[in-house]
Amino acid sequence: MSYRAVLWDFGGVLTSSPFEAFNRYEAEHGLPTDFIRGVNAVNHEDNAWARYESSRIDAAAFDREFRAETAAAGHEVPGQDVIALLGGDVRPRMVAVLERCKQDYICACLTNNVASARGPGMARDAAQAAEMAAVMARFDLVIESSKEGMRKPDPRIYALACERIGVSPAEVVYLDDLGVNLKPARAMGMTTIKVVSEAQAIADLGAVLGIEMPA
Repeated sequence: MSYRAVLWDFGGVLTSSPFEAFNRYEAEHGLPTDFIRGVNAVNHEDNAWARYESSRIDAAAFDREFRAETAAAGHEVPGQDVIALLGGDVRPRMVAVLERCKQDYICACLTNNVASARGPGMARDAAQAAEMAAVMARFDLVIESSKEGMRKPDPRIYALACERIGVSPAEVVYLDDLGVNLKPARAMGMTTIKVVSEAQAIADLGAVLGIEMPA
């Protein structure tokens, strides 16, 4: 296969997974493990989280609606608490892999995010925002759900990415940590890699592209 582009999710790929922060919050507040993730998975195309990431509601409305959704599931969680958990830690080795891929491929970021966050990486504070901005600057193109009014897994946002990069789906390798986001990309013809761990993702990407990755 002749690839021309690598398309990257951000959170959970270039950074540690926000699900780790969700789990810490759940443990600290006596909630079932993966409770927040489970609520976000219900009606995932039109729940509070989906509407917020596509800028159909603002932060105040998300806080109210997420509270209602979690309360209905048995444990009320303020939406504003969840927003504060979104920024993961940058993975330096994955950033080095991004730099290696840039030598031979167009590299673009396709991220679901929220308009009220500190930058497209949804950083926790100004220092982390600066670190994430430095990573984002390495991409040839960044596509954000909050700016486009649509989000993964809507097939339209993958088509938009291909159009802006100037490639066909068959020429793209796409990395994401969520299977639900990989499914439409794969159906369009992209080669997909589910990021379960940093080491696994780097090994899989190297194998697909046939290049040696940084140690």
